[in-house]
Amino acid sequence: MAKPLIQVALDSLDFNQTLALAKQTAPFVDIIEIGTPCVKANGIELVKAMKAQHPDKLLLVDLKTMDAGHYESEPFFKAGADITTVLGTADLGTIKGVIDAANKYGKQAQVDLINVSDKAKCAKAVAGAGAHIIGVHTGLDQQAAGQTPFADLSALAALGLKVKISVAGGIKQSTIQQVVKSGADIVVAGGAIYGAASPADAARELRELANSAGGESGCCGGHAAAAPAAGGGLLDKLKKMLGL
Repeated sequence: MAKPLIQVALDSLDFNQTLALAKQTAPFVDIIEIGTPCVKANGIELVKAMKAQHPDKLLLVDLKTMDAGHYESEPFFKAGADITTVLGTADLGTIKGVIDAANKYGKQAQVDLINVSDKAKCAKAVAGAGAHIIGVHTGLDQQAAGQTPFADLSALAALGLKVKISVAGGIKQSTIQQVVKSGADIVVAGGAIYGAASPADAARELRELANSAGGESGCCGGHAAAAPAAGGGLLDKLKKMLGL
């Protein structure tokens, strides 16, 4: 079983707090996400600062683009984002615009299926359009109502599409192994990390659990702890895993 990439979602509205939290958790994650509330509050300057602080990590900017796909996403790719998100409820032309911008800069477009009614149909359409990642996402308000992403993850993994599957929505220590075994390529954790007494310890524990579910024991065998290989660093290895 392939081991997933671990993504930390940072949703603080505070610029410096976001950078500090990223620094604490970076040793145990593969992807740092600047969440939607965070990027709305802090803008493109945080993207630049985060990439400068963590050049060896993949950086996802959760734009949740709904219109003007190429126009909105391009500045963030230029500023250092490796992945930006576009909503699956957007027009297919908008989604293609983000995909085109991503391809222009050698980056990736993730289509977020939050609130998409027919997720299988949408996933097939955006995969055909060239999306790199499909996000199975149960939002905070949906989590509060008791919803989880697990059934949707299993259904999409069964389609066998040639895209990576990211899953987000209340993932924590008690559920991460189920997510890995259900076929997630990227596992996103937010509150389970930044809401913990020690975000670093929480990130480490999630990494160890994911590694164990993926058939590898211990933290140091994970993607984030791998030593740079000759002729290419960790970022190159991660990009190869994601097809960048």
